[in-house]
Amino acid sequence: MFQADAVDSISCIAAPAPSTRLDIFGDCRLSVLGVQITDVRMSRALEIVRDLIEHYDGRTRAVYFVNAHALNLACSDSSYRDVLNAGDYVFGDGTGVRWAARLQGVRLRDNVNGTDLVPAMLNASLGGKRRYFLLGTDENSIGLAAEHAAAAFPEWTLAGFHHGYLANPEINAQAVDKINRSQADMLLVGMGNPLQERWIHEHRHRLRVPVCLGIGGLFQYWAGTLRRAPRWLRGTGFEWLGILSQQPQKARRYIVGNPLFLARIIRDTWKIRQSYRNGQGT
Repeated sequence: MFQADAVDSISCIAAPAPSTRLDIFGDCRLSVLGVQITDVRMSRALEIVRDLIEHYDGRTRAVYFVNAHALNLACSDSSYRDVLNAGDYVFGDGTGVRWAARLQGVRLRDNVNGTDLVPAMLNASLGGKRRYFLLGTDENSIGLAAEHAAAAFPEWTLAGFHHGYLANPEINAQAVDKINRSQADMLLVGMGNPLQERWIHEHRHRLRVPVCLGIGGLFQYWAGTLRRAPRWLRGTGFEWLGILSQQPQKARRYIVGNPLFLARIIRDTWKIRQSYRNGQGT
């Protein structure tokens, strides 16, 4: 597995070539470092999540959000990349993903991140009182996040919450049972990458929830342990500076990880163009 202090290779492990295509609903998907990303407006992403809830067929759907850090992890760990690609939808979050798309000649329609999408979803009425469950972070923080959410989003019912320290199989089983008994329509999982996506992937066949979303550090904002960067800074594409100022332990992720990501997407784009030129010349 990729470790923040073990950056060793620019190339991805057997990553598929970047490409763009339309899915069965007509939404554009493009490959960034081998991860299939759905390129839509935020309004369309909200519609997608709503449809997954309203047309629940007994299968739990998975929705992920990837930034440069998550894509670096997927580039170095093919099993994590497979987990992401096994999700029903992966949305691009942040400047790095936009850079990667532009190198492919694609201008992303929107910055679809969980920090903005989830509140927008919980502020919407879907007809009837929908329910959601929070899973992640530590016991104190998840309680504070739940308290904030219950007050901030009256259109939905908070069905329950549980901390994200689930290494003990018995505690993990109890959490799954609590989620299923809650009759939640949406499960928000905030454990950070890659833990949250792996947990969803490994448990979705046991869950009785229409949709799971991996939402990263959202609970920290709700709990008040992390402040979101000002809107003007987010608009410049440097929201990560706001995170770094409060969480300096993540310095390597950004100071080393961002240039690494840029090198990887440039290398992948160059390889694809070379392959195309060679093909044209035969």
